[in-house]
Amino acid sequence: MYESEQLLPKVPLDRLLTEVQARLQAVVEARDSVHSLLEAVVSIGRELELEVALRRIVEVAIDLVDCRYGALGVIGDDGQLSQFIPIGVSPDEIAGIAEWPHGRGLLGLLIKEPEPLRLAEISGHPESYGFPQGHPPMHSFLGVPIRVRDAVFGNLYLTEKNGGRDFDEQDETVVKALATAAGIAIENARLYDASRRRETWLDASAEVTQTLLSGSSLEEALTLIASHARTMSTARSALVVAPDDETPGLMRVLAADGDHADMLDGLRFSGAGTLSESVLESGEPRAVAEIRRGAEPTPLLDRLPAGPALFVPLGAPPRVRGVLVLARQRGEPPFAAPTVRMLQAFVSQAAVGLELADARKESERHGLVDDRERIARDLHDVVVQRLFASAMSLTAAARLIDRPEVAARVERTVDDLDATIRQIRSTIFALQSSKEDRTDTLRGRLVAVVQSAREQLGFAPGLQLMGELDNAVPDEIADQLVPVLQESLSNVVRHAKASRVGAIVELSGGRLRVVVTDNGVGLPPEPRRSGLANLAERAGRLGGTFTAGPGPDGGTEVQWVVPVGAQSASS
Repeated sequence: MYESEQLLPKVPLDRLLTEVQARLQAVVEARDSVHSLLEAVVSIGRELELEVALRRIVEVAIDLVDCRYGALGVIGDDGQLSQFIPIGVSPDEIAGIAEWPHGRGLLGLLIKEPEPLRLAEISGHPESYGFPQGHPPMHSFLGVPIRVRDAVFGNLYLTEKNGGRDFDEQDETVVKALATAAGIAIENARLYDASRRRETWLDASAEVTQTLLSGSSLEEALTLIASHARTMSTARSALVVAPDDETPGLMRVLAADGDHADMLDGLRFSGAGTLSESVLESGEPRAVAEIRRGAEPTPLLDRLPAGPALFVPLGAPPRVRGVLVLARQRGEPPFAAPTVRMLQAFVSQAAVGLELADARKESERHGLVDDRERIARDLHDVVVQRLFASAMSLTAAARLIDRPEVAARVERTVDDLDATIRQIRSTIFALQSSKEDRTDTLRGRLVAVVQSAREQLGFAPGLQLMGELDNAVPDEIADQLVPVLQESLSNVVRHAKASRVGAIVELSGGRLRVVVTDNGVGLPPEPRRSGLANLAERAGRLGGTFTAGPGPDGGTEVQWVVPVGAQSASS
């Protein structure tokens, strides 16, 4: 009996039961932890959307170690954080943080030394920089790197374990296991995301190219580019800016889509010192982590969402046609490198489509010019010659007619044929001037004046242009001729109440003659002389004459005649 009592351990029974219970509890907790970890691995493995998968990884990690805050930082090509996904911080708290994490301090230490880091107090570590203004207070910390195919993709950051506790070794083990599974899930999501981006890019590029080559307007094509780019990048606002053709030094928003599109479309701003101008000149895309109000001396950025932004050149140097600007809300992730590459490829393809559309229009323009020249040649060689021969025959026949009234009718017919010939020759001169050159020539300027009067009159005035107006009229006379025709038509608009107006501009026999007739109410008994005096003064300065009186068929006829050197041009 004495010997058996010596063999029993000298441990109180209560203490022994407590230790057994603690070990059993540890086994149960380990089992639950493994089950939770397995469920977490399955949960993140189901996500194929990369952005959703990254957020899900952080949410699962927070649940596994029972903490308040978590984040995932994606490391960019420059060794800093290109994307930061926080969980547990409200949007208002995010908006109040003065500076978004870039990868310095403890975050930078994990980038330089990708090993697990566990701290009871963040501020006690020598690499701690402290928190920016507006950042919520944090103490305990656990950081674990996430690797994808032996390359560090980013880091998982967890802080503020609930109940004021510190992260322990088991927490570190669980998060390391989760990080391994997360690497596989991220790789799968990357592959899926790349495949989907490629499909989206191909569909968008095909639609834009088809729109451009179908003859749609440039504005419609650019709006489609902005819309597709915003959808592909999940941006809030997208716009296309380019140098303003009307005002050098200014840039203009040619198309806008998304938030505040109405406020942005058509906006003109100075390009000096702006990100848009720098991208336009360099031909390289540029991403910014955050748009700061007042950062540029223009209203453009102030009207965009105050978050990450991306500027992509539309085309390649030296033929950069504009800049695609994309912006997200504050707190949303910056534009990731794969997204930037996809948008750059899409915009480059769209720029090629724009070039092809321009080439097609240029080809059509040359074809139109050829057709115009052919029509002009046929009119001159066939129609005019036949009319001229007919007029000559009628003139000869009129001499053989004994009855005066019949001869007079034939002569009037000859006069009508002569007027028709002059009109056809005027049309031939107009056809021989291309559309793009019209506003730079005297004929083009005169046609533009008549077209402007058409909008005010409500009908099209007749116009005959005869002689070598573009070649034989000096610039000083041409500069007077255009306002003379404009003033004459303006008088008809204001006073004549006419339903028919005709204008003739003829260079013949060394003189330039402008005749404007209408079928209106005629000149009043005491006309206001200011407009007519202006026309007479212009004629007098050039040694010419001006008359105004009743027209041959009623209404009013004004004639403005000035000499044009010694040269003459026959109609």
